[in-house]
Amino acid sequence: MMDFVLEAWVSANIERAKARWVLGGSKPWQPGEKLKLLFAGYNGTRNTGSDVRVEEMLRQIRHILGADRVEFSVMSQSFERSKGYFDGTRQVHLPDIFPPFLSDEVPRHHGVVACEGSMFKSKFANALTTMMIGSLGIAAVENKLSVGYGAEAGHMDPLVAKMCARYCKSSLVITRNEESRGILSELGVPTQLGTDTAWTFEPKPAEYGQSVLRQVGWDGKTPVLVVCPINPFEWPVKASVAKYALHTLTGAYRDSHYRTVYFHNSGPAADRAYQHYLTSIANAVEAFRKQRNIFVILVATERLDARPANKISEKLGGVPVLTSDQYNMYELVSILCSCHMMASSRYHGIVTSMPSLVPSAGITMDERIRNLMRERGHEELLMTVDDPHLETKLLAALNVLATEGERISDGIARTVVKNLKVMAQMGVFFEEEVKRRYPDFPTRAGEWSWEDYLPPMNESLRQLVSAFS
Repeated sequence: MMDFVLEAWVSANIERAKARWVLGGSKPWQPGEKLKLLFAGYNGTRNTGSDVRVEEMLRQIRHILGADRVEFSVMSQSFERSKGYFDGTRQVHLPDIFPPFLSDEVPRHHGVVACEGSMFKSKFANALTTMMIGSLGIAAVENKLSVGYGAEAGHMDPLVAKMCARYCKSSLVITRNEESRGILSELGVPTQLGTDTAWTFEPKPAEYGQSVLRQVGWDGKTPVLVVCPINPFEWPVKASVAKYALHTLTGAYRDSHYRTVYFHNSGPAADRAYQHYLTSIANAVEAFRKQRNIFVILVATERLDARPANKISEKLGGVPVLTSDQYNMYELVSILCSCHMMASSRYHGIVTSMPSLVPSAGITMDERIRNLMRERGHEELLMTVDDPHLETKLLAALNVLATEGERISDGIARTVVKNLKVMAQMGVFFEEEVKRRYPDFPTRAGEWSWEDYLPPMNESLRQLVSAFS
């Protein structure tokens, strides 16, 4: 019921914004002004993937449009948790009850860039997708720049899908795979094909990650296996005033409470599936380390992932657990890139380690890791979170990582370079959309190579491009 209230509330706000624009209540960008863009996303929660994506969007778009011509703002749910991120960008607080915020904040800008990877799907939270649609929709009805950048689309509940079709039909959504593009095209939403934006992220040097590994017990020689788990069965998150009232008065729903009026999926079936997932991973890793001399760590790339990471660690006798609460995104990605093998249910755990050619296997809850492994040509390294044979399949995949690392790394390198070129093409699409909305905006003149549409790359990425382009 609360999801319906949010969806109706946001829809009404978009309609009001349209009426306000018709009556001349919203001013578009004027020549000589800086282009003010609001980056709408799920930041300030120490979700490493979300933060890394936005960091690279900001760097790329600022590089393309010119730092002296733009003024960026980014949403954050906690300034403390996003402190030190998004250099040169104003952070604005995104409250849990967001419709009034969107109505107030979006009109202050000349456009919106929606940042969330899982932008259009009900798998995680209808509220999040509603927030994305609201951000894009208000900008679109005011005839401003309205772009979804590196978006993924999946199953949407009927009302959310109708909202997307109605209010995003004048936006441009650059998806990160063809499957998402097909879903949105069926709804009449304009799309272009893109990718994720984390490929160019530059973490702290490898020496930092290696020093952390030594601090938690690594001998500097033994191969390191990193496992990035999640609780795949606590989604979607749904808003519930009734649950919130009971939680406040009696402490009920303590285990499933996310924050304020939002609660995770829960129940006996979810608990059983979760225990199977945890036990399968722990048993496979235990069998693997009995076969081979390896050092195991668990990494929670999102704050919520510390719970499954700690549970698996207990089953393995207390292996180190490193979390995004302890380490910022620059530090945590450096740690991931210093490992020698990875098994991950986090999409960005895999993506951010790929430029360092870390062989990885994926345990997926949705289409994101599945699409990536297919793109790499590594479907034998793909499992699902609810597979009854997860333990056996994961052990087999870990042995493939250990014995065929060079082959896997070669496929990873080719995929990284391919996606860098696609990310550059996204920059071209974005520049063209700016020119379409604001023909007088001064974009770059002359001929540019594809690398010029990426943020500055570090030396290791340039070497990959040279070797595999």
